[in-house]
Amino acid sequence: MRNIALLLAYDGTDFVGSQLQSQGRTVQGALEDAWEGLTQERRRFTLAGRTDAGVHAQGQVANVRGETRHSASTVARAMNALLPDDVRVLAAKEVGPDFHARHSAVRRDYRYLIDLGPASMPTLRHLALHVEGRVDTAAMAEALPQLEGTHDFAAFTVQSPDQKSTVRTVYVSRLSEMELLGRRLIAIDLAANAFLQHMVRVIVGTVLLVGRGRMTGAELRRVLERRDRKAAGPTAAAHGLTLTSVRYPPELVRWDDERA
Repeated sequence: MRNIALLLAYDGTDFVGSQLQSQGRTVQGALEDAWEGLTQERRRFTLAGRTDAGVHAQGQVANVRGETRHSASTVARAMNALLPDDVRVLAAKEVGPDFHARHSAVRRDYRYLIDLGPASMPTLRHLALHVEGRVDTAAMAEALPQLEGTHDFAAFTVQSPDQKSTVRTVYVSRLSEMELLGRRLIAIDLAANAFLQHMVRVIVGTVLLVGRGRMTGAELRRVLERRDRKAAGPTAAAHGLTLTSVRYPPELVRWDDERA
């Protein structure tokens, strides 16, 4: 039995999420169908992170255990020939038996894009959240680093009986400016050892309150300390969010020479 890791990109617009569900298209379902078409094996794929409907990825990782004799490079090419146009395998690599796409990960990176233009840009409607009116990006940039470090992020997630702990370590929490398709955007980058459900989107929705003058940076800190979801802002729309990378100990997997 071989263990194959896949580096993935997808447009989440037409998916109900990354994980298998009772109804609707999922990234996992597309991968499992393509694998069966290639190998005639029905296998279960494991993804590094669960993404909601509308959320994109350019650095998602999955692994699958199977008996195929195809080389990893052949797997990547053949899977792409079988997958729908909104999912692609950027690289494939055989890994050790202990590699697990979710449990072996040590860091996840997300980016949320916000369009501050006077009118929304149709070409960006699936990639960035359009926000009308004045937004104080300097205040947002000053507030975001307060979330770095190890904290209880209960205020920035949905309550779930299955959630054992809401403590996470955030390595990066920052705002920057960028240009995409000729449009000035702001990017909110968040990296952590792991994320809670809706955590990035609730952080973005709360920081936007800071940008609109409805919350101060100090109040954002108090929201974190109070651990009360009702004190935080709304959950930002899914389509502005992209999972940009998942990192592992280098002895488990490295993509440096494998990426297409």
